Amino acid sequence: MTEDAQNLNAGHRKRLRARFLKDEGASMPEYELLEMILTFVLPRQDVKPKAKRLIEKFGSLPKVLRASQKLLKDYGLSDNVIAAFKSYATVSDIMHMQTLQESKDNVLTNFDQMLNYCRSAVAHNRQEEFHVIYLNAGLQVIEDETVARGAADYVAVHPKDILIRALNHGATSVVLFHNHPGGHVKPSQADITQTVEMVKMLENADIKVNDHLIITEDNYYSFQTVGMMDIVRQKIREQLADKLKHGTF
Repeated sequence: MTEDAQNLNAGHRKRLRARFLKDEGASMPEYELLEMILTFVLPRQDVKPKAKRLIEKFGSLPKVLRASQKLLKDYGLSDNVIAAFKSYATVSDIMHMQTLQESKDNVLTNFDQMLNYCRSAVAHNRQEEFHVIYLNAGLQVIEDETVARGAADYVAVHPKDILIRALNHGATSVVLFHNHPGGHVKPSQADITQTVEMVKMLENADIKVNDHLIITEDNYYSFQTVGMMDIVRQKIREQLADKLKHGTF
């Protein structure tokens, strides 16, 4: 880069920072926010074209930051850039979780706040990821854990593992959530079956399953809101009655 080009680039970065600090990026398009991040790890490059290409390739700023390390590396990004992206995504998760943990309200009455956290954690992931939010007796957050990662359309979850983790955390109830990268917000039969098994395992140990949320990029499905949790519990009662009837309990 020539000296004139370096000076021009430095001037552009100074103006970019000034625009960001004016309202902390509220009025900036996504590619400029990504450009801001890139300026910290690529100090001597004109990163505006790279930021625009990344947004075009992955679809949005959150999708860039949430893309897997393999996808980002295959695209040609360095470890420094990938680490920067992942650090921003991780900090975002920590901030949302800290807001939940510091709230004096129970998470079920502050549903929007909990939903915002769930969206931040998994909405833009390209693989399914299953989380459990562990709650105390006051329905306040103890911890959120990623309990399983899967493929683009399925994630295997083991109810016994969730029960062990819930007992270790001293939880009295939980909220389950996972994403559907394909955008179909309604639960699959596998989702319903897994929920039945988890409710059966956890509630037999007096740990209530308050809800199971399915998250997509622009929508969500709440088992509790649509009455599916009642259907799940009814199915468990029917299974129990059938076992008693046939002497297989």
